Amino acid sequence: MSQYFDIGDETLWNPSNGASRMFQRQVAVFEAELELPSGIGPMENDECQISPDTFEVFVNALLAKHRRTSHAIWLALAEGFTGTVLVLAERGGTAVDWALLGAAPEGEMTDVQVSTVTGLSAPAEAGAWAAGLRKKARELGRRMPR
Repeated sequence: MSQYFDIGDETLWNPSNGASRMFQRQVAVFEAELELPSGIGPMENDECQISPDTFEVFVNALLAKHRRTSHAIWLALAEGFTGTVLVLAERGGTAVDWALLGAAPEGEMTDVQVSTVTGLSAPAEAGAWAAGLRKKARELGRRMPR
């Protein structure tokens, strides 16, 4: 069995039930973390509709949070989810402002990692940060059936 994540009549992703359940649970976690709705609706009859406008706000907020974070564990926990969301965003035509996100992080740094040896960790350089996320999304996209 599988489930469908759609925008209108277009299927963006058709994962197995288990992958779908795990992704939906992560959606709830990141909605709570960002205090924003994702636009990813409930799964009904093996279909989930994504609201493009709400999803666009969520995607850009997720990336902004990712950009303001330098904590290795937070980033590791978020990497797969963020990559998956980027694949859905690309397939659905969601606008991602990479130029704005690649600039110096806006707002206060959050979830920073402090070491007694090296001190406060800094966010990744903008080009490397964006390239790393895009690479992860490309890798996942090759494995995500439509």
